[in-house]
Amino acid sequence: MGNAAFIVWRETIEAMLVVGILHGWLSAQSDLLLDQRRRALRWLWGGVGAGLALAVLLALTLLGIRAWADDTTLEWFQALMPLVAAALIFQMVVWMRRHGAGLKRELEAGMSAAAERAHWAGMALLAAIAVGREGAETVIFLYGAASNDTGADLLAGGVAGFLLALAAYAGLVRGARWFSWRLFFRATEMLLLLLGGALLVDGLDKLIGLEALPALADPLWDAGFLLDDGSRAGGLIAAFTGWRAQPAGLSYLALALWWGLAFALALRARPTGARR
Repeated sequence: MGNAAFIVWRETIEAMLVVGILHGWLSAQSDLLLDQRRRALRWLWGGVGAGLALAVLLALTLLGIRAWADDTTLEWFQALMPLVAAALIFQMVVWMRRHGAGLKRELEAGMSAAAERAHWAGMALLAAIAVGREGAETVIFLYGAASNDTGADLLAGGVAGFLLALAAYAGLVRGARWFSWRLFFRATEMLLLLLGGALLVDGLDKLIGLEALPALADPLWDAGFLLDDGSRAGGLIAAFTGWRAQPAGLSYLALALWWGLAFALALRARPTGARR
């Protein structure tokens, strides 16, 4: 439930930021006639709805695969999905590091191009892609991170995350003068990388259990006397960090490589145009 709440919270805020940029730019265009602005707003919200529909379609597809697949296929699918989610998290953090600073400028440039041609369908497509990307990431992250949770846990976590995102976004907008969006995204990037590392370990552990990969050392050590990942506190830490009291050597070798790449590529990535 905690993972679901965090994922929905983080991705919802990012989607709200995108929609807020697009809506704010459109509202500020004084040269648009009232009828044009209303038409543009309808296209904008239509694009947001289309993006959400794409995310729902992806969710239904994943649920359909889960219901259709036999036990062996489902085990493989549930082992690979955390790895896919981890890869997407890494890609998203790198992309945000390089393009986050210019995101507002890029979105507004796309809106300007659409407005100059009165090409409202292009504006809707821009919104659909932006929202659909966040929604698709949310679905994949949730499937990868919460495969062991019940439907009720996922629903409760999703609702809690969405409500927290509304409150956080309102607080960030009202307190933008005293609080930095950049600081907020840097902090959540670290949390996402922690979650991605946990997903990586989870997926590799499942593949090792399926005898698709060698363990290399099993266990690499036994630290159950310090923190048992089967306990409530240990399980919470394990879900967010990949902690294992008795880890497989391959899983922790991959986790070390994950953080090495994170510091080399993601956390040190410069925004596009930073030198200029």
